[in-house]
Amino acid sequence: MSFGPSGSVRLVELADAMVRRRMVRHFDDRPVPPEVLNSVLRATTQAPSAGFAQGVDLLALTTYERRNVFWELASQQHWREAGTDAPGILAAPVIVVPVIDADAYVSRYAKKDKATSDLAGLSSEEWAVPYWTVDAAFAVMLMLLVATEHGLGALFFRLHADQDSVLSGLGVPMGRSTIGALALGFEAKPATAFHSTGLARLRNRRTVAKTVHLNFW
Repeated sequence: MSFGPSGSVRLVELADAMVRRRMVRHFDDRPVPPEVLNSVLRATTQAPSAGFAQGVDLLALTTYERRNVFWELASQQHWREAGTDAPGILAAPVIVVPVIDADAYVSRYAKKDKATSDLAGLSSEEWAVPYWTVDAAFAVMLMLLVATEHGLGALFFRLHADQDSVLSGLGVPMGRSTIGALALGFEAKPATAFHSTGLARLRNRRTVAKTVHLNFW
């Protein structure tokens, strides 16, 4: 994010956001402005959705009390008390949990207009590719990019506890699932220049030539 001559916010271009995007593990406790958070969350409504089932919801935790419940449910006590990255991650003022309803996809593909699909009539366990998981990942990717556009840091991470227990403890309806959670906030400088992500940042991204197999492997 940068500022124009008049002091107005000018968002970075998508290509810039793609290059600048990275996982952040050190947040400060400054609140995220509501209009910025709304922009990040609203981006998910434009994510691809298999069959337009739209079976991904977001649980956004913005109060200290609700985030504390989340961390007690989703992380291990020894990490919260002694983990190297714990203080920086726990300081994030927003946690977003993408909540998946697989039944919404099964129900969508049981509709008349999907009768010719080879997914019609299948139970969720029979889908070779669980499109609801793919859709949740699409939604998270859009949040990561829009967060970067707005100058926010973000970290996607897995739950370090049984997801059913975590979701139930947060009041999510039974039968839902998730792929992890997203921490959002303004990045704080770590206490030392090198921390647990240091080695990862020394690695170069693979080049297009090494990644793309054109026509043949």
